[in-house]
This record gives sequence, C-alpha cells and structure tokens, in this order.
Amino acid sequence: MNRKLPTLNILALAAASALLAACGGADDEPTKQAVSEPEETRVQDSRNSYVPRAASAYSDYQAGTGSNGDGFTAQAGLAVETDRWAGVLNGAGYRIEVPKNWNGKLVMYAHGYAGTGNELVVTTPSTLRAYLVANGYAWAASSYTKNYYDVRVGVEDTNALANEFTKIAAARGRTLAAPTKTYIAGHSMGGHITAAAIETEAASYAKNKVSYDGALPMCGVTGDSELFDYFSGYQALAQYFAGVPKYPATGWADVSALVRSNLFTTFSSVPTAQGLKLREAVRNLTGGERPIFNEGFANSGLQSVVWGTFGGDGTISGILNKSPLDTNRFVYQLDADSAQTDEEKALNAGVLRATAVADANRLRRDGLRWIPKVNGEFKIPVVSMHTLGDMYVPFHMMQIHRQRAVAKGNGNLLVQRAIRAPSHCDFTVSETVTAFADLVKWVEQGTKPAGDDVLTPATVASPSYGCTFTVNTPVAGEPSTPGSAVFTRTLMPACPAS
Repeated sequence: MNRKLPTLNILALAAASALLAACGGADDEPTKQAVSEPEETRVQDSRNSYVPRAASAYSDYQAGTGSNGDGFTAQAGLAVETDRWAGVLNGAGYRIEVPKNWNGKLVMYAHGYAGTGNELVVTTPSTLRAYLVANGYAWAASSYTKNYYDVRVGVEDTNALANEFTKIAAARGRTLAAPTKTYIAGHSMGGHITAAAIETEAASYAKNKVSYDGALPMCGVTGDSELFDYFSGYQALAQYFAGVPKYPATGWADVSALVRSNLFTTFSSVPTAQGLKLREAVRNLTGGERPIFNEGFANSGLQSVVWGTFGGDGTISGILNKSPLDTNRFVYQLDADSAQTDEEKALNAGVLRATAVADANRLRRDGLRWIPKVNGEFKIPVVSMHTLGDMYVPFHMMQIHRQRAVAKGNGNLLVQRAIRAPSHCDFTVSETVTAFADLVKWVEQGTKPAGDDVLTPATVASPSYGCTFTVNTPVAGEPSTPGSAVFTRTLMPACPAS
C-alpha cells in the first residue's frame, strides 16, 4: 500500500461561486530558548524562488507615462479619475489606486490563499473597488513575498505596503499626506491576515507595524489553526463512518476511494445512510444546526477542495515543523442534544484523534508566529461576515472569534453578520459594501452597527437566521450569471415571510 506522507494541501481554490483570490492549544507561551540561540528554520523559509507577475502580464495592464510608470486600467463604468500604480516592494508585487479627489483614507486589502506556485499575483478588491473609488478612498494590495498558507508573510507585507504608501505616491509624482484613517479588509486567508494584523500580539511582534482604525475580515480563518483541527476532525469522521476508523491519517490516499464510495452515491450531494451520519456530525462540528448547511454540504466543488486537504502530516505544507493538530477536545454529536447516546459514545470512543506537538506554533523572537494567532485582543471596531454553508472555512470560525473576543473583554468591538449562501466568500457587492460603510460609520461617528448573535443555538437554528444582512439584489454591473453569488442565491431557500 502507498504509505507516502503527503503534506497538507491547505486551501486550494475551487468553487466558481467562491470569491477566490482567498493555530491553538498550548502554544501561547514565549519560547524558553536561550536568546543567544538562533531560531529554527522550516521548509517555507527555504522557498525563495518566487517572482512577482510583471505588471504588463496582467490582462488589465496599462502602460504609464513619465514618472507615473506601470499601472492598470480603471474600473469600467466609473467616471471618477484615479492614479493607478503597479510595482514591486521588497519582492512583493503591489497595486495602488488613489482617486484624484482622495478623501485622505486608505484601505489595505489582503487576498486569500494563492496556491503553491512560484508566481506572486496581486488581487484587486473586486466587490469593494467601485465603492471605494466612487467615495474617494485609496486602496492598496500586496501579492505577499511568498505563497502557501503564510499568514505571517501576509501581515508583514501588507503592513509594509501601508507604511510605504506615501513614498510610492511621491515616487510616482503625487504628493500625499499621511492617511487620516487606515482600514484593513480581506477574504479567507486574507481574513486571517486582517484579524491577526490588529491583534496586540502583532503590535508586539510584527516587524512592520501599522495602527489600523477598523477591520473587515470576510469569510476569514478567525479561529487560526483551529481550521486545520476541523480538517483533521472531518477526515477522522469520514474514515469512521466509512468503516476505517483507526487507519493512519497520513495514509488517506490508500482509503480515500473506499471512504467516498461508502459514504456517497454521488459525492457529495447524495449521501448513503452512513454519509447522512457524517453530515450530521460535520454540521455540529462546524457551528450547529443552521440554514443553508445542507446546501453547503452538497456543494461538491467546494467539498472536493476540503477533502483535498485530508491526509497531511500537520505541518501545513511546511509552514510549521511540527503538527499543531488537536482533536481531543471535540465531542462529536449526531444531533442537537448534548446528551450522549450510545451511538455517540461509541463514535467518540472509536474515532481517530490527533494530538498536538508541544510548541508547534509557539511565539518567536524573530517576528510573528508562523501561524499568527487571533486571540481576541484588539482595540478597534471589527465587522465580519461569513456564509452559513461554507464547508471550507466554516461558520464556526465566527463563533471562535466571538468567544475569544468576549473572553478578552472585547466583545463590544466585534460585530458579526451571517449570510445565507452555500459557498466560500460568496458575498454580493451590496453585502460587502454595506459592511464596510457600517464599519466606517462606527469608527468615525461612533455609531455601532447591528449584527447577528452567532452563539445562541436556538437563534442560529432558526429558519430565518441570516436573513437580516443577506442582500440578493445585484447592483449595476454585478454579474448574475450561473456561478455568480447573485445567481447562486436563487437556488437557496427563501427567507420565511415575516
């Protein structure tokens, strides 16, 4: 049998409706290593062959004139004049857009997981760009200097670009004052970057520091390494219900075909009897009973991405040297009743468990943790959004974020919104723009916006949950073709009549 130990293929992007760009336990104490000893290295540190995509290689490339240099084309349909610059900063590609009538405020955009290739690509904030430009905001986005699930690099390179914003503008022939407000927003892994960048830990350990005024993490990995615990737990559940409960997790390739055939007649939309049990266990693992979960579970494109993460050794493809995976705390349930039935007791006794290696993701002396934490220690307003059917970065990431913020006394600074969609980062333009506008009003006028209760089970399970902030109506120019967020909503259960 094939016993090769593959690394965890984290966050490969699929799902056409997704906005694709886009760890826990006892690792919170500083290292006891002597200060004179050098920090250890890891596989990710040796990956140095990255090359930013040339500005001229983008489909929207626009050659500059004089000192203005390379750039990109303006957003179609907008009459606002802007300066648009593309370049490279410290090995990372960047894009910056500044309206001629700039309002003095800067929005940093953090893109999601970009795979494992050597090309570094900048992503524009597509669902926000038109609103930002039309309302006078400048925005900037970095490709980061490395790919893979490297949130540490994402925080550093995004911050570095924010700090160089006025210098880059000056070099391009435009003198700008320092921004009066700086916001940060991001999707998926970029949501993790967004949430981590505003933490007290980042303020203490990041090499490049920025004091943000407000943050908008969307579909974000706000439970940091608990996302990978979820992947591990999901795989263990699949193996258990398929009849191979204690087979080594790293031997997934040996049994994956058998597991799928035992659990699904058609992956993942037609489960067998055992597959239905898996669905219920995963429902509870990812946030409990809620609308749109069934539709998300049946999303075979996105499920294929999730299942593609199974079989790893826990190092997150060389981001870590040791595994932080820990599923010992999970109490698996097949229904909403916390009391354990005999079947649930047997499940919890018989399922494969993962145990973290001590200090796998410890604090470091040479900068941020390798997987930066989202501890709930922040002092600025945060508005976040998450789709209810997301199987890739599930809804329970919002619940973890809430619990941590409350534990640190910062629950009043976090507003969260549930969106009735079945995929990953599957937001409409209106949902995104409304969240950002509400964040700005909170920061600048003190008006705290409304949000959803993400922790009360009866509230989350209500058939109307998520209706308040879900906006299915497209704006001018927003696509509504198959695969788009707008089109996908037509396939979802309607909100109950009030």
